[in-house]
Amino acid sequence: MVSDNNSSKKVCVIGAGPAGLVAARELRKEGHNVVVIEKSHDVGGQWLYDAKVEEENPLGKDSFLKVHSSIYASLRLTSPREIMGFTDFPFVAKKGRDMRRFPGHKELLLYLQDFCERFGLREMIRFNTRVESVEMLDYPVLDKDLRWVVKSKAEKAVEEVYDAVVVATGHYSHPRLPRIKGMDAWRRKQMHSHIYRVPEPFKNEVVVVVGNSLSGQDISMELVSIAKEIHLSARSLNISQGLSKVISKYDNLHLHPQIESLHEDGKVLFTDGSWIIADTIIYCTGYSYSFPFLDTKGIVVVDDDRVGPLYEHTFPPSLAPSLSFIGIPRKIIGFPFFESQAKWIAQVLSGKRMLPSWDDMMQSIKEFYHSRDVAGIPKHNTHDVANFEYCDKYADYIGFPHLEEWRKELCLSALRNSEINLETYRDSFEEDQEMLQVAHNSPHFTQLGHEDFTS
Repeated sequence: MVSDNNSSKKVCVIGAGPAGLVAARELRKEGHNVVVIEKSHDVGGQWLYDAKVEEENPLGKDSFLKVHSSIYASLRLTSPREIMGFTDFPFVAKKGRDMRRFPGHKELLLYLQDFCERFGLREMIRFNTRVESVEMLDYPVLDKDLRWVVKSKAEKAVEEVYDAVVVATGHYSHPRLPRIKGMDAWRRKQMHSHIYRVPEPFKNEVVVVVGNSLSGQDISMELVSIAKEIHLSARSLNISQGLSKVISKYDNLHLHPQIESLHEDGKVLFTDGSWIIADTIIYCTGYSYSFPFLDTKGIVVVDDDRVGPLYEHTFPPSLAPSLSFIGIPRKIIGFPFFESQAKWIAQVLSGKRMLPSWDDMMQSIKEFYHSRDVAGIPKHNTHDVANFEYCDKYADYIGFPHLEEWRKELCLSALRNSEINLETYRDSFEEDQEMLQVAHNSPHFTQLGHEDFTS
């Protein structure tokens, strides 16, 4: 629904990563007064590489983590650059920078810094400032004028009242760990991939990598030339053709089923009865949603990685629109989706668009949960979208353009290629040439007449 009402709100955005930056831009464009609070010294969020991990709990068991980024030094994008840009700011290759289609992480940080400069966003951001708490001002009164008390700390503590809070803190920081018998008693080195940075510390070690996610595969391949042995423990031994090729190529890389138990003498016992003595275990087991600063009196909870209740992964019905979340969904083409979320939130806050009634939003959430249950999708995968149609349906709330067909096709092509050619897919992509031509000739790339664009 569209309305003619227009009001300006004082809005706090938490986090200056991709989601927080585009939120700040869209909120300001809609006439709101915006403050972005960022605990790091620069923009980028997850893409701001941090080599200093010594003070972090190796398993990430602290509520407030000292390190936000989980990026390792050699990380390259798993998606091609063409599909990643915001709709009006393509992620183009620039001379003198990393011009590969699947560049290293620094190139994406530079893109976000360019985005920040292009739209003058830095003036809204308070760097080196940690959000300590976010609480409702007049609880238990929940009405349309609900406001929020935000306590933050830089050199000194500050307490401010905002009309709305947008949470954009990401979801690749707080480690999700398996439960393994003997895990607490195992005396050798255990760590989550959250603090993995470089392979050198594992020289000549026997390393168990738990989880064959993209990061688990990447880290295993990086360790083969450094470690003595790498033992990759996977939930299923039905692995991709690409991973199978890699395992058969390296004599010191071995595949195992899940771990049955860990023992004090360093023994790692697998469910098939085989065992090894290991020096280090690296858990590449994903991440959990965590908002330790947010107090909603139990209205919004994280239950086995389901953040809810949230209408369309964005608005908690009882606290909408004054509280919203950007960037909760996973398995999407992130930046355009964040942009559509940001526009919707900005327009709902200004009164230009209306949300459905509380009853209708709650009913929608209930139906969504039911559909996931019927499909046999575990609760912890609630926010794994993996559906272009959903992204297009979401875009329709605000008249946002649907994902271009070339964007969808290049995304799927990269996924297919990585399944078959795990070691080479980032540098070998012959089947993309025709679709790349379509992309480069599309309005997305031609809109600004990029003189520095290089195909």
